[in-house]
Amino acid sequence: MTRYAKIVCTLGPSSSDEQTIRKLVEAGMNVARLNFSHGTHESHLQLIQTIRRLSKEMKRPIAILQDLQGPKLRVGVLPDAGVELKPGMVVNLYAIEGGEPQKIQGEIYLPLDVPNLARAVKTGNRILLDDGHLELQVTAVQGDNVVTKVVLGGLLTSHKGVNLPGADLKIPIPTEKDIVDLQFGLQQGVDFVAISFVHTAAEIRTVRELIHKFLPDQKGPGIIAKLERPEAIHNLHEIMHETDGVMVARGDLGIETSPSLVPIIQKEIIHMANRHAKVVITATQMLDSMIHNPRPTRAEASDVANAIFDGTDAVMLSGETASGSYPVESVKMMDSIVREAEAHIEEWGHAVDFPKDSLQDDAIAMTRAARELAHDRKVAACAVLTQSGRTALLMSKARPRVTIMAFTPNENVYNLVNMYWGVTPVLIPFVDSLEEVIQSVDTVLQKEHKFKIGDQVILITGFPLPALHLPNLAMLHNIGEEAK
Repeated sequence: MTRYAKIVCTLGPSSSDEQTIRKLVEAGMNVARLNFSHGTHESHLQLIQTIRRLSKEMKRPIAILQDLQGPKLRVGVLPDAGVELKPGMVVNLYAIEGGEPQKIQGEIYLPLDVPNLARAVKTGNRILLDDGHLELQVTAVQGDNVVTKVVLGGLLTSHKGVNLPGADLKIPIPTEKDIVDLQFGLQQGVDFVAISFVHTAAEIRTVRELIHKFLPDQKGPGIIAKLERPEAIHNLHEIMHETDGVMVARGDLGIETSPSLVPIIQKEIIHMANRHAKVVITATQMLDSMIHNPRPTRAEASDVANAIFDGTDAVMLSGETASGSYPVESVKMMDSIVREAEAHIEEWGHAVDFPKDSLQDDAIAMTRAARELAHDRKVAACAVLTQSGRTALLMSKARPRVTIMAFTPNENVYNLVNMYWGVTPVLIPFVDSLEEVIQSVDTVLQKEHKFKIGDQVILITGFPLPALHLPNLAMLHNIGEEAK
């Protein structure tokens, strides 16, 4: 049974060797995520080279997603034993940039690696530490010193994350580190770039301009906006128009807003992304318990299935594959849950459709018509000829209940479209006639994908060839039958 939704796996200490990456691909990994909050350019280069080598050897496309760190706010250096914070305790905060902790007798001073801290917060603001497990409330701002009271206590150790809901630190996105990392990723040919802590559509435009600057003669990777801040949700419509895809980054989103809002926001993001024909990835804690256990909780299985029913294009594993004890088992479990959910999509899934005003777009109208034809004729597959990947994306968003075979002569597109729901990429030589297209489709489908002579497929392409037209031709074709 074909799996339509894609699986994104974060690579890390538990999955950086060639043998494990091979097993992840065999288990169902479609996209490898490289988290640039960790590692060096050298270590990431080794991973990229391994992924590309295995992709060719196994004849399996693997898209690479470079995840830029963004402004990372962290606690500074604390004693090895940590600091115990108790409710009601007064705690002073001061901003550092990776320096030594400040110790003043009789007072608790916590160093935070947070630029512009005192200027960004005001009395009453919440400051969340360690993924929201600890909470402070600002009671006063005295020069560069921020006085807080502990609301939720616990043990705090060095370098834990910091969230400041509602505060504007005025840190430019992308950061200087992001720009250096982006240039490196572009040099290595990554397929997607994820931007962390997006606030506005202008930040997406900035990254796109940098891509054009670094790759003036190439299309460049797709841009994924990670939606982690309330400001991004307020600007969601504008962001959707600028980005190529979005990630429902539920970890920081749940801290910056409220865990009770995350399910609603998730549905809103997935719905809007599908209406705008943008890739959408649902991420964070999907099988979190499998970091330490060989099986997930029932709640986690339901969470993954509901993301599929909502219409997500891809589901993502983070710590489960990056640092967990069961990386390969996590992918196998994710694959199993997704397949079972998709077997019941007609009962519980939500219909995905384009907005009515998009019907004036010929390419969208063509893919919608192909979907209806596929359902009416019960065809074996939709075969799409694509030079840029856009036709494959639009066909994916039309959600036909058959496999979408994306035929392309472009190796970059071959990897890129492997992120798209329901799309199986196929690399073929460049062709310049309809007869050659049909011959290539027939040969590949029979030899590599076990289709039979007489199976019916829908062929979607721009015509006449070899001009780079948007799709304007959809034809029913019986495998093995000569073009007339």
